[in-house]
Amino acid sequence: MGKLIGILFSLVIVAAVAAGAGWFWINSSFTADGPATTDGKPRVVMIERGSTTQAIATKLKEVGAIADDGLFRLALRVREILGDKPVMKAGEYEIVSGASMEAIVKELSDGKALQYAVIVPEGLTSQMILSLLVDREWKATGGAQHTYRLAGPVPAVPAEGVLLPGDYAVTRGDTVESVINRMIKAQQDLLAELWPNRQPGLPVRTPEEAVNLASIVENETGVPHERPQVASLFINRLNKPMRLQSDPTIVYGITRGVPLGHGLRVSEIAQKTEWNTYQIDGLPKTPICNPGRESIKAVLNPAQTNYIYFVADGSGGHAFAETLGEHNANVSKWREIEKQRDAKQPAAVQGAKPKP
Repeated sequence: MGKLIGILFSLVIVAAVAAGAGWFWINSSFTADGPATTDGKPRVVMIERGSTTQAIATKLKEVGAIADDGLFRLALRVREILGDKPVMKAGEYEIVSGASMEAIVKELSDGKALQYAVIVPEGLTSQMILSLLVDREWKATGGAQHTYRLAGPVPAVPAEGVLLPGDYAVTRGDTVESVINRMIKAQQDLLAELWPNRQPGLPVRTPEEAVNLASIVENETGVPHERPQVASLFINRLNKPMRLQSDPTIVYGITRGVPLGHGLRVSEIAQKTEWNTYQIDGLPKTPICNPGRESIKAVLNPAQTNYIYFVADGSGGHAFAETLGEHNANVSKWREIEKQRDAKQPAAVQGAKPKP
């Protein structure tokens, strides 16, 4: 009996040693450097949503990130038995040359997928933004040399003014519609934040009216620090009441925001549309573009001024005035700037119409 017990004990020791050696080999393989690329560049692998461990291992083997998919699965299984079960996430990953299986699992578990920067400028119409999202190839962030064109069918053009321009990070598989929805929600969230803290006494009664006016401010100035002054001027006009008389509203009424390709004509200024604020009182029928965060903020918390006139000042900005006399003097200065500029390049530049 004692001899049998000794034999069994010896078998247990052998099994333990063998198991220990096996684990040491598996762990060493798991933490060792993986296959290197000939050019030193990283490999890119796309892990689909809902992929099994086997499917992930197969993908990694196919791109050459691991040498043995069976060993990869075995190592994960052993770690699971020992209480370490990583959850690898879907996404597009850049696997550096020579990365160990351990490093790959950590990257996939951390969800450090490649991201692409979708950059939407302020002041575009909804149709322009939709076309931009559909047509553009977006570059990966972080210096990775990859591009991505948003997936999915083309949705309907969103209502004018409901999108918040800005920078949006997307991953491969994101759709045009998903980005549109994010832009809509981003504006809703911004309005929910800013509307309760708006300046009292504003002539805009709803967040939608605030966006409408902000769209005019957005298209009237390309100088960021002017937005609060331009917003103040239009609010002062609304409070008088006085027509807004904004040139971009004329253009929107004619082309829905597409540049005319020429200076405004007298006939176009006189053309009555539901957006032409030379011909209608108050705000246009809808916003004329999708304003950015700063223009919306400017409308809800404008500068405190008595401005009701402005005209270009020759530097890209505007000269503001409280009285018609001051405004006429500013217009005269602008006309002189125009004459000097046109004398230098008469065929290249057309005069700009002063703001009334």
